[in-house]
Amino acid sequence: MNTNKNDKFKAETEVNNNTCTVYLSGELDLSVAPDFRNTMEPLVANMDQNLIVNLKDLKYIDSTGIGILLSILKARHAKDASFMVEEVPGNIQKLFDMTGITKFFVPQENSQ
Repeated sequence: MNTNKNDKFKAETEVNNNTCTVYLSGELDLSVAPDFRNTMEPLVANMDQNLIVNLKDLKYIDSTGIGILLSILKARHAKDASFMVEEVPGNIQKLFDMTGITKFFVPQENSQ
């Protein structure tokens, strides 16, 4: 599913068993934030599926994009539903490290 008219940003979903993976590519910034939120809203609300956001092909993320990821994490955590971010490119990993959010996106052992 392409969420932006200019093809700079794409969010494609894939569902396998009880896991939904969202593959992001391009640039996640303020200009595409509303489209990204609309794409993610029903996925975040589906507590029966594990939710993974794959950043392998993401070239850039700004504070708005980071804020959306954190709001997804918070919403999922409040409902005890899983959320992971995987395959983070080096430049984005540095940003996550500098802002101190890396620890929130690492897989946690399930205590059930």
